[in-house]
Amino acid sequence: MPLSLTKRGLMLLMRAIGFFIGLFGIAARAFDFPLRHCGSRITQPTSEPLLLLSGVQLAKLIRRRKVKCIDVINTYIDRIKEVNPMINAIVKDRFEAAQQEALAVDKRLSEEQEDEATLEKKWPFLGVPLTVKEAFELHGMPNSSGLVNRRNVVSKSDAIVVALLKQAGAIPLGVTNCSELCMWYESSNNVYGRTNNPYDVQCIVGGSSGGEGCALAAACSVIGVGSDIGGSIRMPAFFNGIFGHKPTSGVVSNEGQFPVAMGAQEEFQCTGPMCRYAEDVEPMLRVMAGPGVHKLKLDKKVPAQKIKFYWMEHDGGSLLVSRVDEELLQAQKKVVRHLETVLGASVQHVKLRQMKYSYQIWVTMMSTKNHDGMETVKLQELLGDHGKPVWPLWELMKWVLGMSTHTFPSIGLGLLEPVLKYDSQTCAKYEELRHLQCPGLACDSVPTWPE
Repeated sequence: MPLSLTKRGLMLLMRAIGFFIGLFGIAARAFDFPLRHCGSRITQPTSEPLLLLSGVQLAKLIRRRKVKCIDVINTYIDRIKEVNPMINAIVKDRFEAAQQEALAVDKRLSEEQEDEATLEKKWPFLGVPLTVKEAFELHGMPNSSGLVNRRNVVSKSDAIVVALLKQAGAIPLGVTNCSELCMWYESSNNVYGRTNNPYDVQCIVGGSSGGEGCALAAACSVIGVGSDIGGSIRMPAFFNGIFGHKPTSGVVSNEGQFPVAMGAQEEFQCTGPMCRYAEDVEPMLRVMAGPGVHKLKLDKKVPAQKIKFYWMEHDGGSLLVSRVDEELLQAQKKVVRHLETVLGASVQHVKLRQMKYSYQIWVTMMSTKNHDGMETVKLQELLGDHGKPVWPLWELMKWVLGMSTHTFPSIGLGLLEPVLKYDSQTCAKYEELRHLQCPGLACDSVPTWPE
C-alpha cells in the first residue's frame, strides 16, 4: 500500500515534532548546569524492607498481622517525600486520608478473627499502597489530564476500576502525572510540569501513564492504574523498568477517565494494571476486570510447551521509523533462547511486511467511526474542554511567543487533525493485518517484538 503525498507529509511532520521536542530537551540539558554539576541525576535507591515487597506479599503480611498497615503506608509516604521533589511523579497526594484508612485496617484486624483465606478472598490487596493516573477519577483528587482549562476540576467519585481496587483493600496515596489529554509519549503538561526518570532525571518517563510508571519504579508505590490507547501503559513500563499490561479490549472498564474515548478509539483504549513486581499483574487484573473477568481464562493452566511464540525484530523497514537499538535486539534474542531451551516452547521467526504501515493504520483508526456510527471527539474540542474549540494555528503562534497554555505536542496533533480523515484503503489494510498477523495465530499463540 504506497503512501500518498498527504500521508507522507503527515508522517514526516509527526517525526519533525518528535525531532524538535528532542532538540529542546538537548538544549535544556545543556543549560541545566546546577543539576548536571551540583546535584544527583539518580534518585536514592532504597533498602527499606517494606518498600521491596510486592503487593501480594504486603497484603499477606498485613492479613497475618505480622506488619501494621499504618507502618506500610507511613513508609511509602516517607519515600514519596524523599524522592518526589526530584521526579515529580505524584502530582497530588492524600496522605492524611490514607493514614486514616490504614488505621481502620489495623483496627478491623485487631477486632475480627477471620481466617487468612477468608480475608484474602474479601480483600486480596488489603492495605496495599496504590497510585492512580490523574486522568482517572479518584474522589477528592484533581482530574485535569494535564489540561489547564481543567486544573480546578476535582473528582466527586471514583472511576469503576479505582472503586474495585479500593474494595479489594488497596489504599490510594495520590494521583500521578500524564501528558496533556494523554496524547503524547512524554508525561509533561502545563498544569504539573514534566515527570523525570528515576534512573536519570534528565531522561523522560514515557507516556501517557508516565507518572505512574515513574512512581512505581522509584518505590513510591507498588501497584497502579494506567490506560493505553497507543502504548500509554507499555511505553512507561519500558521506560521505567516496571510491569504493565494492556488487557483485551472490553475486559476492564474505561468509565471514569478523561478524555473519554469515542468512535473506533473505544476499541483501542484499555485500562490496565501497572506494578513493580510481576506476581501482582494477574491478581490486579482479576480485581480490575470486575464482571469482565469471565471473558478471561485466568484459572486455566497453560504449559509453556503448548504456546506458540512468534517474534520479529522490527516493523519491516519503514524509512520513517528509527532503527531498533542493538541492545534491545540482543535482549529479545535472549528471551527467545530462554523460551526454547529452558521452557521448551515453540518459537518461530516471522516477517510481516505490512507491519510497517502500523502507525499509518493507527492514526487513521483514531479518527474513524465505530461500528455504531459514533464519531470520535475532535482534539480541538478536547483542548477547549468541550467549550469553544481551540484553533491550533493560533495556539502555535501563541506558543512561539510563550503565551499558549497548551503543550507543543498537543498543538501539533491539533494541526494534523484535519488530515486524519477516514481512509477506506487504510481501514481495509487494518482489517487485512488483523486477520493475517502470524500464521495460525490463535488462542495458543503469542506475537512479540520490540515496540
